[in-house]
Amino acid sequence: MNDHVIPSLVPPVAVRQPKRIEQLGRVRTDDYAWMKDDNWQAVLRDPAVLRPDIRAHLLAENAYTAGVLAGTEDLQEELRAEMKARIKQDDASVPKPDGPFAYYRRYDPGAEHPIYVRTPRAGGAEAILLDADAQAKGHAYYRVIGARHSPDHAWFAYAEDAQGSEVYQVRVKSLATGALLPGVIESCSGDFAWSPCSRYLFWTFRDDNGRPTRIFRRAIGDSEDVLIYEEPDEGFFIGVEASASGGSIFITCGNQETSEIWRIPGDEPTAMPVVIEPRTPGLRYEVEDWADRLVIRTNADGAVDFKLVEAPFAAPGRAQWRDIVAHRPGRFIVSAMVLRDYLIRVERIEANNRIILRTRAGTETAIAVDEAAYVLSLDPGYEFDTATIGYIYSSPTTPRQWFDYDIPSGARTLRKSQEIPSGHDPARYETRRLTATAADGATIPVTVLLRRDTPTDGSAPVHLYGYGSYGFAIDPWFQPNILSLVDRGWIHVIAHIRGGTEKGWNWFLDGRGAKKMNSFTDFIAVADHLIAQGYTKPGRIVAHGGSAGGLLMGAVYNFRPDLWAGVIAAVPFVDVLNTISDDTLPLTPPEWPEWGNPLIDPVAYDTIAAYSPYDNIGPYAYPPLLATGGLSDPRVTYWEPAKFVAKLRDFTTGDAPIMLKIDMDAGHAGAAGRFDALKLMATNYAFAIWAIQR
Repeated sequence: MNDHVIPSLVPPVAVRQPKRIEQLGRVRTDDYAWMKDDNWQAVLRDPAVLRPDIRAHLLAENAYTAGVLAGTEDLQEELRAEMKARIKQDDASVPKPDGPFAYYRRYDPGAEHPIYVRTPRAGGAEAILLDADAQAKGHAYYRVIGARHSPDHAWFAYAEDAQGSEVYQVRVKSLATGALLPGVIESCSGDFAWSPCSRYLFWTFRDDNGRPTRIFRRAIGDSEDVLIYEEPDEGFFIGVEASASGGSIFITCGNQETSEIWRIPGDEPTAMPVVIEPRTPGLRYEVEDWADRLVIRTNADGAVDFKLVEAPFAAPGRAQWRDIVAHRPGRFIVSAMVLRDYLIRVERIEANNRIILRTRAGTETAIAVDEAAYVLSLDPGYEFDTATIGYIYSSPTTPRQWFDYDIPSGARTLRKSQEIPSGHDPARYETRRLTATAADGATIPVTVLLRRDTPTDGSAPVHLYGYGSYGFAIDPWFQPNILSLVDRGWIHVIAHIRGGTEKGWNWFLDGRGAKKMNSFTDFIAVADHLIAQGYTKPGRIVAHGGSAGGLLMGAVYNFRPDLWAGVIAAVPFVDVLNTISDDTLPLTPPEWPEWGNPLIDPVAYDTIAAYSPYDNIGPYAYPPLLATGGLSDPRVTYWEPAKFVAKLRDFTTGDAPIMLKIDMDAGHAGAAGRFDALKLMATNYAFAIWAIQR
């Protein structure tokens, strides 16, 4: 279908079709409910079936955005060229040994997608397992996830999505012949695992509402599936994974506050799963197989920031859990992994990570960095019987570095440094860690990146980024793309607001449900702190966030329009009250623990109604807005930003452009190719520069 548009300087005028909604004795009117195609599930699979009037409106929105930003086309191309020049054309991952082979991914120069390869461990000729770039030819969108070889090295499985809807097909390839096996696995969530014997593939089924609901087992070479688990709660996510030890296959179930895990013995892959600890509201746990016992990360017994316990295979329930690493308030245990002789954990304190290596005897060694803001993360390999771990270090000024660490000796080997072909001198930049004070007195970590010659007298523009939901922490990684703003005199700031886990699990709990407003007031407090400290001035900040961070953008756009020169709301979750009241949407039932259930709870309804961006638009002089979306997005559906933009134009008392850009060929993550993805990033940054200069 031809979706080419001619740029326009006239904003689309959306037809109002008032829809009266009565819920829990409360009434609201939605003028733009018609933008939701009743056949939206089919649109996810085939965007061509989108209702013609909706398609015409979205294309008109794209044309208007193109028209307003037409004067930035050269700048967009300049920014994109800069970003592309920072990407190593023939980049490759660090090879990971596994038995007789080493596995890695690499890119051909100019390629959008990777090639999956292996070589003999001792050295030798490379064998191509999957050329994803070749597979992507002819597709407007293409993404491979979960690609992995079987434990016996005979097979290679991968999940592919050719339209951005996150409905995956799983294919299995013989590494002896190169032939694909017949019987493609359809309607997968993209999640699958090999049995330790390599004879079976376990995979997660995605239903018509986009929810993972069942786990199947398929024998390699067969086309029949055996159902081994069906989730009874539509609010639970499920998945399947094999332990590094080969001793277990785990089925994971849970939402944001409750977990349940089932185990299949690795040497009995056709056995039915047995629950480790039945789900109890509020109890969260994750399990690792340490060969002779289970290691469990849990919040049991009041361990808000989590602890590590052990349990025997024969009786793994909570009554048998014994502490290995006790709970310590303020030390958030992020994750744990095991090797044959070692237990490794990542813990976070005040928005910075460290890695702790523990022997079976209980001796501990820490890997940490003495910097204001940085990231340490584990880079797991394939082997369980090893004393070497991989980890990644980075900071806002320092490109990523991949290390191997020999635990017995403490020796570390630098395996790879992220190359910036166009050049990067960390000494030209500075990272600072500030502390802002929230409205209720809480202290908010703030990460700042700037060039050493950038003035902090209030004249510099600020790019302020935030998220603040689901317990997801925004770690201060090196981000090469942001240098295109920083090198133009901008100050890049991350607001580590409540709703994430930068300061532990309570930091998350204080930014969800009835306390969600804290996320928004924290972000505003950070902006006010930057102004008070002389970093910038009102009207010289461009706020940026995506998905649930787009909700953040919509909320602060309504609450403090005076602060922003512009706002970038990427795939923004802005129609919260309608979405969380629609239990047919893919993510709604699993989202109720995060936001509350406004279908049955009046308090949740009123709480959401007080911040939902679509429901709080008012007669304000709104600054420029760029909202983006994807037609095939199952997470934040295209109509959310479309409705938001249409209603904003009805209410704004100013003349600043309010823009929408919908990718008609992609979903939540945008374009999948490593260079294609730069187009939208360049548009975002060009918008930011334009908004400051207008």
